[in-house]
Amino acid sequence: MVQNMTRMGFDDVLIEIMDKLTGQQSNRQIIPIVGMGGIGKTTLARNIYVNPLIVHHFDILAWTTISQEYNAKESLLEVLLCLKTIENRESLSQFGEDVLGEKLYKSLLGRRYLIVMDDIWNIKVWDKMKFFFPNNSNGSRILITTRLSNLASELSGSHGHEMNFLDEEKSWDLLRKHVFGEESFPLELEETGKKIAKSCKGLPLSIVVVGGFLAKSQKTRAYWEYVAENLNSIVNLEDDKRCLKILYMSYKQLPVHLKPCFLYMGVFPEDARIRVSRLIKLWVAEGFLKPVHGKSLEMVAEEYLEDLIHRNLILVSKLGSTGKIKFCNIHDLLRDLCLSEAQRERFLSVVKMDRLKWDRARLGMHENQPRMGRFFKSFDSGPVPASLTRSLICDFLGDILPSLKVRLLRVLEAVGWRSMVKDLAFMKAILQLVNLRYLVPDFGFVEVPRDYFCSIHRFWNLQTLIVESFQEITAPIEFWKMTHLRHINFYRLHLPDPHICRRDDFILGNLQTLQTVMNFEIVEKVVKRIPNIKKLKIHYMVLGKIQVLPYCLNNLGRLHKLEFLTLSSNYSVSSEIPRNLSFPHSLKKLTLQHSRLHWEDVTTKIGSLPHLQVIKLRVGSFIGPEWETVEGQFCSLKFLLIEGVNLEHWRTDSTHFPCLEHLILRRLYRLKEIPSEIGEISTLQSIELQHCADSAIISAKEILKEQEDLGNIGLHVRVRLRNKNKVVECLASHNFIVDL
Repeated sequence: MVQNMTRMGFDDVLIEIMDKLTGQQSNRQIIPIVGMGGIGKTTLARNIYVNPLIVHHFDILAWTTISQEYNAKESLLEVLLCLKTIENRESLSQFGEDVLGEKLYKSLLGRRYLIVMDDIWNIKVWDKMKFFFPNNSNGSRILITTRLSNLASELSGSHGHEMNFLDEEKSWDLLRKHVFGEESFPLELEETGKKIAKSCKGLPLSIVVVGGFLAKSQKTRAYWEYVAENLNSIVNLEDDKRCLKILYMSYKQLPVHLKPCFLYMGVFPEDARIRVSRLIKLWVAEGFLKPVHGKSLEMVAEEYLEDLIHRNLILVSKLGSTGKIKFCNIHDLLRDLCLSEAQRERFLSVVKMDRLKWDRARLGMHENQPRMGRFFKSFDSGPVPASLTRSLICDFLGDILPSLKVRLLRVLEAVGWRSMVKDLAFMKAILQLVNLRYLVPDFGFVEVPRDYFCSIHRFWNLQTLIVESFQEITAPIEFWKMTHLRHINFYRLHLPDPHICRRDDFILGNLQTLQTVMNFEIVEKVVKRIPNIKKLKIHYMVLGKIQVLPYCLNNLGRLHKLEFLTLSSNYSVSSEIPRNLSFPHSLKKLTLQHSRLHWEDVTTKIGSLPHLQVIKLRVGSFIGPEWETVEGQFCSLKFLLIEGVNLEHWRTDSTHFPCLEHLILRRLYRLKEIPSEIGEISTLQSIELQHCADSAIISAKEILKEQEDLGNIGLHVRVRLRNKNKVVECLASHNFIVDL
């Protein structure tokens, strides 16, 4: 039965696509509908297909379902049978693909047609069939549905019409109409019904399945509350797990190398926003990635992630300032699919209170309960013995580790370390995990003994070490011998002088992230030992005048792979830094704080960097009241933040920031105005002002008004005030948001 799209909440999308189908473009066009399984692509296409306007507009309409195991001959047969020729399936089946294709071509020649190709998974089927769809230059169209965004781009040269999740209002509307139709509904069920609809996370398939369940069930508040608390299990049991079956098709189609990466998403808690950098480090440590010549494993992981996103299996949650994906997440039903498949394949298990069974090589635990501790202590056998456990990601650790024989553990990420800092048995157990590749100890504000990290070199396989501790740590000299290291992240880390190391031929060629290093001496030997560093964060803690000579900041320019640099100091430092500081041309993101450079140094040392996309000029980064930019600078800059400096006058031209998208100004109490030329930058999307002078805020309003008068409605301004300000508040409008 075809769902009405207004009832489904996609009536606006339907109208948009119908406009394209019936538009003036005469050449044959391919129009893709893209989205994850269960989002409503086929339902939308079916509603378009039977719409009277479409039926009237086209001479011929035909529908074929491609699916995963495509058969070009069968698809040609389906299309021909839709044409209602005198031939039937039996008579047509005797012909081969070429004969069927020729018959189809002749039938379509000179006529305006709409062909719907539903559920395409592979471009090969299109390559076989495209020659049989003539370009009659009369407005013929081919409408496709697919779960693969990159396939849509290949077929049409665009991303197509992306099907988004329903918002809470449309979700409730769909659920209500599916349960009660056009009849009135009991008001006492509205609050719980909205809760159920919200829990479906905007996926129409889930809403329709639970709606069908509720339509056949008791219409009482108590029962609906029970459904709300047990939604996932009910959805997956209803109609023989119809939701998971539909989504399973996406998993089944995955290449072998992507399957473990997708299944691994189940290890994270439900509704988690997953930091992409963390996910990639875990994939690398788990050994999921196939090495590619000329690419780091992290680059390969990024490609894997993009592939899963294009397949609509992983969702983008937030982009970073460089435009790369910063956070991702996964729909609850897809997470259920991960867990069910991981369970079946004995890949991983998320241990819950109602299923205390250790039978996987990877475990995720997100409940801190006393019973969990007893479970670990009493465990000593099973389908997968604890001794073979490879990964442990949990929200607690307590005193359970010494009782576990998990010497083959590769990944350990857990909280609860702070209470175990002085436990010798715990320390001994940790130091026995010599196969660890990924280690994230969380100490919080608890003081860690100074000799705690003296034995770090025993983790000779370690790739990632992220220490959550608000104190300064000194690394042992053996640090320079840990050649497998890829990512090091401390609150404040003191590195030993590499000259002390007896052998000077150890190169940390895999090291890409190093932060935050205290008073880092970037001498020639250090530069040679970290040739592939990409992300570096340095903090200089100085008293009085900084002695520039031992720090050799000019050698920063010799780190030719460096892309992200943060350079900060505790407070005012010597003016010698501008003369000794240099940056590599590879730099993409630069953050400065208390560097006290002069504004002319922006031109000589920063503005000419060809790949620089993000600049964050934080408190005390620059001194002086005036900044004047010059032609040919900041050719790639997309994001500019200026915060807590004494800037008063800023003179520039729109051509000086040709790619700027986001401008953020914070605590610029002296800035008189934002240059009007900033508003003329065609790429500019947003301006944000926080605790700035009224005159600067008013200039932003004038820039916005001028652009709106010119028809540019894409610019948005957000102002954040520290105190109530009637002068500024009265400027608020749709595109000029004022927050207190």
